[in-house]
Amino acid sequence: MTLETIDLIIVFGYAIALFAIANIVSREKPGHIKDAEDYFLAGKALPWWAVGASLIAANISAEQIIGQSGQGYVVGLAIAAYEWQAAIVLLVVAKYFLPIFLERGIYTMPQFLDQRFGGGVKSIMAVFWIALYTAVNLTAVLWLGGLAISAVTGLAVWPAMAALAAFAILYSIYGGLKAVALTDIIQVVILIIGGVVITWIALALVGAGAGPVAGLSTLMGEMPGHFEMILAPDHPNYGDLPGIWTLLGGLWVLHFSYWGFNQYIIQRALGSKDLAEAQKGLAFAAALKLLIPLIVVIPGIAALHLAQNGMLDAALLNERPDSTYGVLMTLVPAGLRGLVFAALVAAIVSSLASMVNSISTIFTMDIYKSFKPDGKTGHYVTVGRITALTAMVIALVLAQPFLGGFESAFQTIQEYTGFIAPGVVAVFLLGFFWRRTNTPGAFALLISSVSLSFLFWLLANPSALGGAGGGLLAGLGLESLAMPFVVRIWIVFMACLVIGVAVSLITAPPREDRPVQLAGVRFVTEPVFNLAGLAIIAILIAIYGVFW
Repeated sequence: MTLETIDLIIVFGYAIALFAIANIVSREKPGHIKDAEDYFLAGKALPWWAVGASLIAANISAEQIIGQSGQGYVVGLAIAAYEWQAAIVLLVVAKYFLPIFLERGIYTMPQFLDQRFGGGVKSIMAVFWIALYTAVNLTAVLWLGGLAISAVTGLAVWPAMAALAAFAILYSIYGGLKAVALTDIIQVVILIIGGVVITWIALALVGAGAGPVAGLSTLMGEMPGHFEMILAPDHPNYGDLPGIWTLLGGLWVLHFSYWGFNQYIIQRALGSKDLAEAQKGLAFAAALKLLIPLIVVIPGIAALHLAQNGMLDAALLNERPDSTYGVLMTLVPAGLRGLVFAALVAAIVSSLASMVNSISTIFTMDIYKSFKPDGKTGHYVTVGRITALTAMVIALVLAQPFLGGFESAFQTIQEYTGFIAPGVVAVFLLGFFWRRTNTPGAFALLISSVSLSFLFWLLANPSALGGAGGGLLAGLGLESLAMPFVVRIWIVFMACLVIGVAVSLITAPPREDRPVQLAGVRFVTEPVFNLAGLAIIAILIAIYGVFW
């Protein structure tokens, strides 16, 4: 499939408009030099609608659109748990975590850890997050985005990745978070419109002339197994989404790690005008999360039906499910194809821009500034721009060799993130709400998170040890301890909490200025937030009740 002239006009029009708007919103008043707060936190002036839209634009990228469409093809609606449970987590983060962060006036997550546990914990986590965002998150978005662009244009994957990387850097590197967040409003609108278009067309084809509503009814009637949120133990994908454990287990840990303590997500809220504005922004994002499976997962299920009926290449989709969204785009007529393509590009570049901005923020404010604390106005901005460019180049080099051999990049990312997520969530929760937590306790639980996760991973993959190692585990009877990674994450999280508490109790208490003073933090939320939260919870209860 190729893009027609009208498609190219739409795509280039989108790109030019994005560059222009990014340049306009990035300009400073005459005589004002852009400082660190301007560049990394948008001058702390983002309104709620910009916070919410930017959160979704940063989150919904190739990982979701490409990865979850592919999982919709393979698994079905159950993969939507990653979207719908996130809505609940966003409400909790807004009510209980944001007040603590904003009261402390922080720029980054490592900065909070520095205030609470000292420079050692901060430095370790700063290095870890930079490595994770560069080697896992950036590479995943580039690789999946490159696959989709290649499927649509016929361009080779690596040049497609390079084009996406260049686009993201060019429009975001000058303006920083302000340019990224305010242009994300456009990105979200295009993303939703494009997603609705491809969902509408796919369902209409399934409906065979009776319309998309009839198509959805056909899917639900002929493929009931793909409309179950809770998978049975004998389901082939139970290991990724282990039934009731998606509601009771480690998926919540992944969510809190991502939405509560992930720099490139929470940075938008830190750049808001005030606490109430940030909380409304997260509630807006939670509402938008309810819509995402409709434009991401449902098309993947429709693709399976179309493939089974000879309307799509079943062999290709069965071999590489991550190609599902790109193949669906071949069904879109000229003109609309350009809009859908622009939506896909919007999702990819907004996430790339968000990630490199957060990498540059952490490196500049948590690592570089420690060695050069007296930099002039504008100096840290320059360092941040150089860091952003460097991170993108590294990710571009790593993307194909790192992710090219995996069957599902989406599940691969969850696996890698799950090694540290239990420790991240445990260290922040104890740091927030238990004054006795000290630095040795923080170190102990972070080390335990990686160590225990790796041990469980080895038990689940004894072949990684080679024949002798696998035989040794079998001889000890340990191969039976293999478990779904969602269950593993929950067990490791609970163990980290116990280890953090135990080590803190047997070592010296923290300094008086370390613990969070909760008495000075305001956890009361405005009526509009409370009403929105109740409505979102009611909708989710209804969804799970229907599709259990």
